[in-house]
Amino acid sequence: MIKKLYLPLMALLVIALSSCSKMGALSSDFFTTNPEVLEAVGGKVPVTINGRFPEKYMKKNATVQVTPVLRWKGGEAKGQPATFQGEKVEGNGQPISYKMGGNYTMKASFDYVPEMANSELYLDFVINKGSKSYTIPSVKIADGVIATSELPTVNSANASHADDAYQRIIKQAEQANIMFLIQQANLRNSELNSEDIKNFHKKVAELNSDTKNYKIDNIEVSAYASPDGGVSLNTDLAKSREANTEKYMAKQLKKNKIDANLDATYTAQDWEGFKELVSKSNLQDKDLILRVLSMYSDPQQRETEIKNISSVYKSLADDILPQLRRARLTANYEIIGRSDDEINEAFNNDPKVLSVEELLYAATLTSDNTRQESIFNTTTQLFPNDYRAYNNLGELAYAAGNIDKAQSYFQKAASLNANAPEVNSNLGLVELAKNNVSAAESYLGKATGANAAAESLGNLYIKQGDYQKAVSTFGNIASNSAAQAQILAKDYNKAKNTLESIKNKDAMTDYLMAIVGARTNNASLVKSSIQSAIQKDASLAAKAALDREFAKYQSEIK
Repeated sequence: MIKKLYLPLMALLVIALSSCSKMGALSSDFFTTNPEVLEAVGGKVPVTINGRFPEKYMKKNATVQVTPVLRWKGGEAKGQPATFQGEKVEGNGQPISYKMGGNYTMKASFDYVPEMANSELYLDFVINKGSKSYTIPSVKIADGVIATSELPTVNSANASHADDAYQRIIKQAEQANIMFLIQQANLRNSELNSEDIKNFHKKVAELNSDTKNYKIDNIEVSAYASPDGGVSLNTDLAKSREANTEKYMAKQLKKNKIDANLDATYTAQDWEGFKELVSKSNLQDKDLILRVLSMYSDPQQRETEIKNISSVYKSLADDILPQLRRARLTANYEIIGRSDDEINEAFNNDPKVLSVEELLYAATLTSDNTRQESIFNTTTQLFPNDYRAYNNLGELAYAAGNIDKAQSYFQKAASLNANAPEVNSNLGLVELAKNNVSAAESYLGKATGANAAAESLGNLYIKQGDYQKAVSTFGNIASNSAAQAQILAKDYNKAKNTLESIKNKDAMTDYLMAIVGARTNNASLVKSSIQSAIQKDASLAAKAALDREFAKYQSEIK
C-alpha cells in the first residue's frame, strides 16, 4: 500500500518542483550578431541580434525581457529591450513555445562615443514569473567597436581657396566709326575730324608711347554697306570704303610713327548689324522684320519682303540703314600688368600700390605659410570688405590644425559674402570636424563651385555612413579621407593606391595603411605602417593597442 502511494506522490513532487524552478543561464552559443564585431557607421553602432530559446526552456507562465547593453570600462549604453512570453501569458511579447523553443531577431543601435572602441556587447535578462522577478547571468555576444569611420581624417582635408582674378595680360579694344553717305565711299572731313576719330587716334598714340604697360596687337578696318541696294552694288561700295579707310589709316600710322599691323576686311551687306539694330529698336512691326530674317536667307528675297512692309520701311531707311554705312576702326591691344618679381617687390616695399587681385595673386608666388599669412593680413587691412583674404587665412589655420581659429576667419568671410561657395564649403568642413553633421550639410548645400567642395562633401557622406557615395564624390582625389571611404566601402586595393599617391603623408596616412594591411591579412604591412605612424605621432601607439582593427596583430604593433 505504501509503495502504491509513493510513486504518485513522487510524480506530484517533481511536477511541483518543476513549476517552481527558475529558468537557467543561457549559453552564448544561442546568439549570433551581424556584424560579428560591432562597427561605428554614421555616428551610430548598429547591430542585428539573432537569438534562440532552446527547447523546454521558456516556462509557459513566464516572460523574459532581453536588453542589449554595450559595456566598456567606466560606462555602458543600453539598447531597446524586447519581451518574450510563455504560451500561457497574455501580453504583447513574442510568444515562445516551451516544447519547441523559438528563434527571434532584435535590432539595436547605440550613439557612438570614443570609449566604445574597447567594449563588449552583452544581453541582460530579467525574468518575471507570477509575482516573482529575477535575473539570470548576462551573456556576452560580441566585441566592439571598430571605429575606422570615426578616424578624424577630415582634420587633414583641404579647405577651399578663394582665388584671385589677376591677369597679367588683359586684352582690350578701342573703337571708332567713320560714317558714309548712301552709295558713297569717300571719307568726309566732318567724319575725320569728329571727336570719335580724334579720341581714337589719341588713344592709339598713348598705347604706342607706353610700351611698358601696353602692347598694340593690330589695327582693324572693317568696312560695311547696308543691306539695301543689291549685292553687286553693295559689294563694290563696301570694297571701296575698305580701300579708302585702309589707305587713310596707313597714312595716319606712318605720320605718327606707329608700327602696328593693319588688317582690313569688308562686308557687302551687313545683315547681322541690321538684325542687331532692329532687335534693340522700338520700331513698329520689328518682330515681323525679325521673322523675315529668320525665314529667308537669300539677300534679295529678304530685301523684297522687308520693303513690302510699307508701314515700317521709311523708319528703317531713316533710322536703321544709315547706321550700317560705316567703316569701323578697332585698335586691339594688351594691358600689361606687373610681373611676378614686380609684385613681390611692391609688396615688400609699398603694398598700398597693389590692387586686391595683385595682393591675392602675390600669395600664390610663395609656399611659405608665414609670408602667405602676412600677405592675407595686409589684404584685409587694405581691402577690408573683400571676403577672400579672410577665407584664405582660415584655410591656413585649418591646415595648421587650428579649427577654432579657422572657423573665426570663415565666419568673418561669411559676414562679407554669405553666398560665397568657398566660405560655405569651409564652414561645412569645420562643422564636420566638430561632428555637427546637420549644420555641415546645410553649409555644403551652398558650396557648389568651391574648388574643394568634393572633398568636403565626401567627408559629409562618410559621417552619414554612405560610403559608396563618398567614394564616388572623392573621385581621384588622393587624401586620407578618400582612402578612409574606400576602406569603409571595402575596396582595399583602391585605398592602398590612394594612400601611396598622397604627396604629404602624415601619421594618419600610415595608420590607414595599417588598417588596409589588417583587412587584407598582410601582417608585414600592418607592422611597417604602424611603426611609421607611431614615429610621426607617438599617441597612436595607445590607440592602435585598443583598435579592434588590429585585434589579431598585437605582436606586430608593439
